[in-house]
Amino acid sequence: MRKTKEEAFETRKAILQSALDTFCEKGYSKTTFDELAKRIGFTKGAVYWHFRNKPDLVTALINDYISNQVEYVNSRLSDIKSVDDIIAYFTYNSEYIISNENTRKCAFFMLCQMEWSEALITKVKLGVDDNKQILLNRLKQALTLLQKNGDISADVNIEYLIYIITGMWGGLLADYLSHRCPFELKVMVKESFSLFFNGLIKERS
Repeated sequence: MRKTKEEAFETRKAILQSALDTFCEKGYSKTTFDELAKRIGFTKGAVYWHFRNKPDLVTALINDYISNQVEYVNSRLSDIKSVDDIIAYFTYNSEYIISNENTRKCAFFMLCQMEWSEALITKVKLGVDDNKQILLNRLKQALTLLQKNGDISADVNIEYLIYIITGMWGGLLADYLSHRCPFELKVMVKESFSLFFNGLIKERS
């Protein structure tokens, strides 16, 4: 039984790798299950056994990406209690993305190459919300603590602030991945977030 589970895991892993490579080479709409199976020497039925359709594949790719991202960052930053920790948090996220070809490729596909129709966004969002919320909750806890300690003004809406910060992060990442930014990602993240928080943090008396 254990061998069967291990084999199933390896099959799923191979299918996801095939999907990522093919999506990046041909695009989402032009990729077929036949092609994914042929690429790794499986039957189309084997692909369908693991994934019902292409939105399921995209959802699995994103969830694996986020789970590995969380593990990578958590292994380097256990707590986020200060502005420096928040900047380090996004710096480690940058490191994760550029750490190997697959993570960079996956980020590029999601942000710069994916053909996101409204229907696809709706389907994938349902499948990745729980994982994505882990990232947002960690940031929310850190910002709430800073506000409680008086580092951030009490009239700042933390929910809005989270989406402003993650929007800035997404913009920097997209610019880097699409080669619109001439600087290293980690450098841009450190500089941008430092400038942002220098303007945001309430000076202590």
